[in-house]
Amino acid sequence: MLFWHVPAPNEAMLISGSKRQVQDTQFRIVTGHGSFVLPIKQKARMLSLALREAEIAEDCVTQQGIRLTVRAVTVFKVGDDAVSIANAARRFLAEQDRMEELVGRIFAGHLRSIIGGLTVEQIIRERDRVAQEVKAGSHSEMEKLGIVVDALQIQEIEDATGYINNLAAPHAAAVASQARIAAARADQEAAEREQQAAALKAEYERDTSIKRAGFEAQTEQVRARASQAGPLAQAKASQEVIEEQTALAERQAMLAAQRLEAEVRRPADAEAYRRRTLAQAQADANTARAVSLRDGNQELLAANRVVEVLPELVDSAAKGLADSHLTVLNGTDGVNEVAAGLVGQGMTILNSLQGATGSTRAPSEGEQERTQTMNGKAPARVDRAA
Repeated sequence: MLFWHVPAPNEAMLISGSKRQVQDTQFRIVTGHGSFVLPIKQKARMLSLALREAEIAEDCVTQQGIRLTVRAVTVFKVGDDAVSIANAARRFLAEQDRMEELVGRIFAGHLRSIIGGLTVEQIIRERDRVAQEVKAGSHSEMEKLGIVVDALQIQEIEDATGYINNLAAPHAAAVASQARIAAARADQEAAEREQQAAALKAEYERDTSIKRAGFEAQTEQVRARASQAGPLAQAKASQEVIEEQTALAERQAMLAAQRLEAEVRRPADAEAYRRRTLAQAQADANTARAVSLRDGNQELLAANRVVEVLPELVDSAAKGLADSHLTVLNGTDGVNEVAAGLVGQGMTILNSLQGATGSTRAPSEGEQERTQTMNGKAPARVDRAA
């Protein structure tokens, strides 16, 4: 509406020309709601209640005579109460855009005053104290201006003479020394840790190499045993074959020896004995015949024929033994005993003939040997094969 005015939440509306004032002012203050403003008769103005910021950069001299440039910032606003609004309206309503500059100058004056009573060390260590003293020193003035200071901060202290740097040099050197010591200690600890890590790594690699070598040795042993298993088995089999062949050869040698004994030596011995026996029998027969003819013994003449064929009988018996397949229980002695038995029987017949004729011829050495053989040993037992 044309006659209805409403201030913003951060504004205060000042209505002048009214005769009714609630406050002890020449104008009416309206905040938070609207109001009618009569044209021509009344006039409305707006005063900002928003926060404002003022930067301060002031050259100050300390108690020690050291020149410093102090940079600070202050945050302020017009108070919300009617008295503060009225005080600020009377002073800044027409120059609200210059309020930061005006307030900054007031704070700059108080800042110079506070810095002049302090040392550089105090200013550096107690910046909050400086800010509080500046606020406290300017409180009465700000109250008259209707200003409320929310914050004041010392941002920077510049020293053109280098006093602050020199002041910090011993501490900086000590800090640098401590930093170097700490760095050296850290490097030493890092080196020790690296050495420990390298030692552990080397130990691990050594153990790994040893275990790997052991595994490889075991693997090689297994491979060697596996590679030798075939030749060993083949050698064992060959050895068994050789043993079997050796046993077979021994058995064959025994069979050959037995075959040689049966087929060569025994027939040869029998043949030799046969020949000796025949020769002896022939001689004995001739001797008996000569004796019989000389004495004219006719009975012996009849037996002469028997004597003549006696060698042939012995020869036939010997050949029969040589050509027969006999199983002799007592070896070569048995064969000899068989032959001796045949000859002995023949000699018995011859002796009987000689006894009948009264011949007193002494038996020859061969006859005695054969007689002792017949009297001392029984004929060998043989099994004649067909």
